Amino acid sequence: MGTLFRLFSPPPTTLCTNKFFLSPSTPSISFPRPNTTSSTKKHQYYRTQSSKYGNFLDLKPETTQPESLDFDLSWWDPKSDRPHFDVIIIGTGPAGLRLAEQVSRYGIKVCCVDPSPLSVWPNNYGVWVDEFESLKLEDCLDKTWPMACVYLDENKTKYLDRPYGRVSRKKLKTKLMEGCVSNGVKFHEAKVWKIEHQEFESFIMCDDGNELKASLIVDASGFASSFIEYDKKRNHGYQIAHGILAEVEEHPFDLDKMVLMDWRDTHLGNEPYLRVKNSRFPTFLYAMPFDSNLVFLEETSLVSRPVLSYKEVKSRMVARLRHLGIRVKRVLEDEKCLIPMGGPLPKLPQSVMAIGGTSGVVHPSTGYMVARSMALAPVLADAIAECLGSTRMIRGQPLYHRAWNGLWPIERRCRREFYSFGMETLLKLDLDGTRRFFDAFFNLDPYQWQGFLSSRLSLQELLLLSLSLFGRASNMSRFDIVTKCPVPLAKMVGKLAIETI
Repeated sequence: MGTLFRLFSPPPTTLCTNKFFLSPSTPSISFPRPNTTSSTKKHQYYRTQSSKYGNFLDLKPETTQPESLDFDLSWWDPKSDRPHFDVIIIGTGPAGLRLAEQVSRYGIKVCCVDPSPLSVWPNNYGVWVDEFESLKLEDCLDKTWPMACVYLDENKTKYLDRPYGRVSRKKLKTKLMEGCVSNGVKFHEAKVWKIEHQEFESFIMCDDGNELKASLIVDASGFASSFIEYDKKRNHGYQIAHGILAEVEEHPFDLDKMVLMDWRDTHLGNEPYLRVKNSRFPTFLYAMPFDSNLVFLEETSLVSRPVLSYKEVKSRMVARLRHLGIRVKRVLEDEKCLIPMGGPLPKLPQSVMAIGGTSGVVHPSTGYMVARSMALAPVLADAIAECLGSTRMIRGQPLYHRAWNGLWPIERRCRREFYSFGMETLLKLDLDGTRRFFDAFFNLDPYQWQGFLSSRLSLQELLLLSLSLFGRASNMSRFDIVTKCPVPLAKMVGKLAIETI
């Protein structure tokens, strides 16, 4: 849901709150053809109208280059250091560094390979405060809001008594780097372009001509990676968004609340084409107000298949800000965000391990991933240490099997199927159906809706949540569930049966 939820290793130079971006510097990735708008004349009309109110799309972001950390890393020296490690991690995003920090605690020799290891991540992450507190990472939050709110329509607002925070990318990366350095992790500044496998070890070839080898290669390079194999059709849903960190004349948001979702559509009253499209493929506003003149704003399509047009999302955002009376004076940072959601897990097991965006840990119903990757990295590290620790040396296929099963045991795979069922349900709902769904969802016991968003409910608890959700839903929402969910439900039951056989 919006920018609260996601992760990968860093590509571009933009702002985000848990997302995957695309920019000229981002590796190419193939996505389905979007729902493009059909009339150039219509878009000309929208641009002309919005320019009267100061179209923020005409403003260039002031931050275009990623900041670099002033940090003394332990670099791998091809002239003096052995090229063999226990584990090589490709990528120094949050997931990769967290895993490197955790694995190296066991005395396992680790090397992180990344084109720019010291660059501060170009994206900001938003998380629920209790998630980072449970990971003892609350000191890495640079801004918190005591509450969140959800605008369902003009007449109904939900207030969520759950603190929300923005992660300080510099603090988090510095903390993870410090852990890596103190544990002896080596770093190599290069891009991995090829991986080859032998029976008990694997080789990476880098674009600088160097070759390194390890017992286990872990891909933490993000969604665009080509190193992970799939044996099923990748029928993802897609979350797409456009966001800006902006200095504004004023804004209407309470400073003690972040806006998790704003589903109101009155801003499209004079935009009949946009309103009709939004009714079928709705988008919402996500907002982090920092002070009376500084705010992060993002228009987000929760999930669609095929992906909603990026131009469509920006047009809706222009109309929304105009309606809210938000005049943008400066764009400090901007983002273009695209997240594959749901779809099949990677082939289990395979010779390359994965963590982060390419491993399937993105929440299929929401896009959440940062806190979850932080939480799962120690679990994967334990599985790796059981094989490569000081007293054991399990390599090859047994190692791959234990590592992948450590990340994706049967129970966790079954829960993911349930979350994927949630995504498939959301894909079938129009704006009114989506509003009714979230009205019932946030009426659930806080333990249930919080547990669902944070991926911490057991399969039995998820089933109880479904029954409770159906009981609290309106008659129209129940009608949506009964008429639109049988096929996704049948598919989920079938997949659960296969997983448990």
